[in-house]
Amino acid sequence: MAQRPPLPPFTAETAAQKVRMAEDAWNTRDPQRVALAYTEDSRWRNRSEFFTGRPAIVAFLTRKWEKEHDYRLIKELWACLDNRIAVRFCYEWHDAAGQWFRAHGNEQWEFDADGLMRRREASINDVPIAAADRLFLWEPGPRPADHPGLSELGL
Repeated sequence: MAQRPPLPPFTAETAAQKVRMAEDAWNTRDPQRVALAYTEDSRWRNRSEFFTGRPAIVAFLTRKWEKEHDYRLIKELWACLDNRIAVRFCYEWHDAAGQWFRAHGNEQWEFDADGLMRRREASINDVPIAAADRLFLWEPGPRPADHPGLSELGL
């Protein structure tokens, strides 16, 4: 199995790199690519769903991005210690009817020695927003380097 640097134990700098790498991968909306950052037996809690393993991660992300159109995500490091990282995030998306939402959430991540995430706990709340209130306006794909983060946007 290949390593996924940066590796634990994390510093504030390497944890921030890991967070940005995760954000960039999720913004591709490619479930297969995203799943490669997790251990084969990674355990997840996402909202009220609990599941284990890469095939379940791919299935979950496929369902997620079929529902959440024009998804754009920003993650921000909250804290880190040894092999754990805490993240806060927001993402914007719209449903099939065109209603926009901004999801606000927190994640706790635990990594193995190879830098693969073996546990992910996510708590998320969706807030309806008007299209005019959107803040994540870049083209599909990773957030541009010069686009503000959550703190700069006041979120």
